[in-house]
Amino acid sequence: MFTQKFGIEVEFTGITRRQAAEIAAEHLGGTIDSGYDYYNTQTITAPDGRQWKFMSDGSITCQRKQNGRRVSAGGEYSVELVSPILQYYEDIEALQELIRKLRKAGAFTNNRCGIHIHLNGAPHTPKSIRNFVNIIASKNDLFYKALQIEPGRMGYCKKMDEYMVRRMNEAKPRTLKQIEDIWYAGYSDSRNTHYHNSRYHFLNLHSFFNRNHTVELRGFNSELHAGKVRSYIVLALALNHQALTQRSASNKKPQVENEKFAMRTYLNRVGFIGDEFKNCREHLCKHLSGSAAWRYRAS
Repeated sequence: MFTQKFGIEVEFTGITRRQAAEIAAEHLGGTIDSGYDYYNTQTITAPDGRQWKFMSDGSITCQRKQNGRRVSAGGEYSVELVSPILQYYEDIEALQELIRKLRKAGAFTNNRCGIHIHLNGAPHTPKSIRNFVNIIASKNDLFYKALQIEPGRMGYCKKMDEYMVRRMNEAKPRTLKQIEDIWYAGYSDSRNTHYHNSRYHFLNLHSFFNRNHTVELRGFNSELHAGKVRSYIVLALALNHQALTQRSASNKKPQVENEKFAMRTYLNRVGFIGDEFKNCREHLCKHLSGSAAWRYRAS
């Protein structure tokens, strides 16, 4: 599951875009180009030619610290890290270390910051996209509790639209064009609109049908804890792998009596096995009730 390429967007505040760019340039050994576009982008070109960007985002509440307290700040404190295309084993350590350095420099997140993970859409077929929709729909409730999605961000990463999921399973589309028509059904804005209203779901297919042909997962609060960021990436890659390789997937939500056990067994099933992913399992099960070891309580 770690062979698929991905990209990540991490929103934060506490330091300016220029400060963040300088930290990244030193970490990556790259050069900075200060743009004058709509997003006031700071672009770092690494020695390998890949570009890391720090952009503004209007959804972020800008803050900085003054005498140890968080206070309001200007727009230069709106920061979104946009990575280049990454591969897990080749890039995860460099990404984690960059996250640590940004945090050490004073960057922090608040309840208006999110993480978005983009997955390569090229290998996906109509069957795998239907699988992805059903996997997320069936796990919506468990994921939302496990990930502790902030109420202030719910409008940007809503649960899967039940009407869309039902239509997807009733119609059983065999082409991507049929899936696209179901995805956009009921929206009045043009499908070519960049900020199309359909994009604000845990699973966003607007980015798949437009722009960069990626499947986007938006259901993560922003974090500058390197271990949690890694956990989110591994979960995204595991979900992607499950959608691509599973013969079919049901959208039915299972009855869950023991949340931790349900999550642990699911994570094991999709590849979170062994000591390598122990910390990931712990992060993703931390906020769930029940016991990870026992399915039922002792009577």
